[in-house]
Amino acid sequence: MSTDIHTFIHLLFIGVVALFPVVNPVGTAFVVMPSLALLDPAGRRRAVGLITLYAFCLCTVTLVAGGWILKLFGLSIPVVQLGGGIMICKMGWEFLASDKKKSEPADDAAAPAQRTDIDDQLFYPLTFPLTTGAGTISVLLTLSAHGTSETWERTLLNLGAIQLAIVVMCAMVYFFYLNTQSLQHYLGSRGEQIFNRLIAFFIFCVGLQIATSGAKALFV
Repeated sequence: MSTDIHTFIHLLFIGVVALFPVVNPVGTAFVVMPSLALLDPAGRRRAVGLITLYAFCLCTVTLVAGGWILKLFGLSIPVVQLGGGIMICKMGWEFLASDKKKSEPADDAAAPAQRTDIDDQLFYPLTFPLTTGAGTISVLLTLSAHGTSETWERTLLNLGAIQLAIVVMCAMVYFFYLNTQSLQHYLGSRGEQIFNRLIAFFIFCVGLQIATSGAKALFV
C-alpha cells in the first residue's frame, strides 16, 4: 500500500511538472485576455469557466483515448502541431489588425453579437490549440503510457494520479484567466494598447514556433 501511495504522489508531481510548461496558465492568460476584454465580469467568469471545462474534458479524453483517436483519424502529433500553430498565427495576426477596434467600448446593441462571437471562439481556438494544444496532448499521451502497469488496478491508480494533475492544472487556468484582467487596469489605456500589441505579436510568434516544430518533425 505504501508503494502505491508513493507511486501515486510521484505521478501526480510528475504530471503537474510536465503539464505546467506546455499549458503555461500564466503566460497563456495574457494571450487569451484580449479576446475576453469586452466582456463584463459575469460574462468573463462564464467564458473562463467554459474554457476551463473544455480544457478538462479535452485533457481527460486525451488521457483515456487520445492515442486511439489519433490512430483512428491517421493523425500524428507533428501534424497537430503544424495545424494548431498555423491557427494561432492567424489569431495573432487578427489581434494585431483589430486592436484599435477592440479598444473601443461596445454599445448595448453589440453585446449579444459580442457574446455570440466569444461563444464561437471558446473551444476553438481559445481552448484548443491555445490553452491545451499539441504539446499538452503529447505530454498526456506520454504520461498515459508511463502510467500503464501490469495490473488494471495499478493502472487505474496511476491514471487517477495523472487525472488529479489535470484537475490542478485546470484550477490554475481558471484562476489566472479570471484574474489577469486586474493587471490590465494598472497599465492604463496607453499601456494597455502597447501591451495588447506586444501580446498579439507574441501570439503570432508562438504559433509560428509551434508550426515550425511540427514541420521540422514531419520533413526533417
